[in-house]
Amino acid sequence: METRVAVMSIIVENAETVQRLNGILHEYGEYIIGRMGIPYRERNIHIISIAIDAPQDTVSTLAGRIGGLRGITVKTAFSSVKSDERP
Repeated sequence: METRVAVMSIIVENAETVQRLNGILHEYGEYIIGRMGIPYRERNIHIISIAIDAPQDTVSTLAGRIGGLRGITVKTAFSSVKSDERP
């Protein structure tokens, strides 16, 4: 199955949803290349960046599930890099 490399930017404005967010990310752990989280204490938000290599519909489903959480915003950027198999 063809996979694409993408980056998800996640802004968490409601700390109460972090546990649910982490649960969702854990479910998709096999596709996640790396993750970086930055607490922005002055604004009381968290900024998370996820690098992912997965089929496009999997990436879209993940983004939709994350975006459905209260107080969380997510945006995805796809690279043009495609592969028929993951490394």
